[in-house]
Amino acid sequence: MNRINQLFTTKSSNILSIYFCAGHPTLEGTADTIKTLEKQGVDMIEVGIPFSDPMADGPVIQDAATKALRNGMTLKKLFSQLEGIRDNVKMPLILMGYLNPIMQFGFEAFCQRCTEVGIDGVIIPDLPFKDYLEEYKPVADKYDIRIIMLITPETSDERIRFIDDNTDGFIYMVSSASTTGAQKEFGDQKQAYFSRIKSMNLQHPCMIGFGISNKQTLEAAQATAAGAIIGSKFVKLFEETQDAGKAIEALKEALRQ
Repeated sequence: MNRINQLFTTKSSNILSIYFCAGHPTLEGTADTIKTLEKQGVDMIEVGIPFSDPMADGPVIQDAATKALRNGMTLKKLFSQLEGIRDNVKMPLILMGYLNPIMQFGFEAFCQRCTEVGIDGVIIPDLPFKDYLEEYKPVADKYDIRIIMLITPETSDERIRFIDDNTDGFIYMVSSASTTGAQKEFGDQKQAYFSRIKSMNLQHPCMIGFGISNKQTLEAAQATAAGAIIGSKFVKLFEETQDAGKAIEALKEALRQ
């Protein structure tokens, strides 16, 4: 069974997924960061593929991607860093990246390398759903790679059900239509959106991301979805501490406040 599906089969709530950008803050830290986060109790990890024009990301992750590219991170290098990661790490690993570098690598070659190093899923924010169905899904299915699709408050119920019927793993609920970045609270409008999706009783679990940085936003996500995806807050703490262990400890402290 794909490790993403296995996770949601064994744990249905309070799942914590952490995003970090490969090559940031240091070029060679990818494997150690993953191992550290698993030891610290993280359930799932998104490893960001740095790109020069990350349209869905806010200033913190944009800055991390820029620094990672300056450090020399490439998709080829990332795959080499992930060689042997499954000797030590059991949790699901997801790559998050934009279409351009993946297409330059070659999509089937990309999926094949994902399988070889133990990647379970991929998030491609700028992949059109029609293209996913017609061109990408058959290849990803061949390699047992889950392509995770995003929904926003503007996504219609009909579209959400269509996505639910044609994907696997989980659905990424973007908390707002804006870019990534920490928020102090989720207002009534966002809470209503979370409740609307929960009431749809979708086949696949949902994870809420974008803006989770403290107790209020974490609890709001946990109350209405399978769990939370945290990116910008962790990336900022990682930049400040230069240490994945210290960064995740500081994040856990922030999530208690």
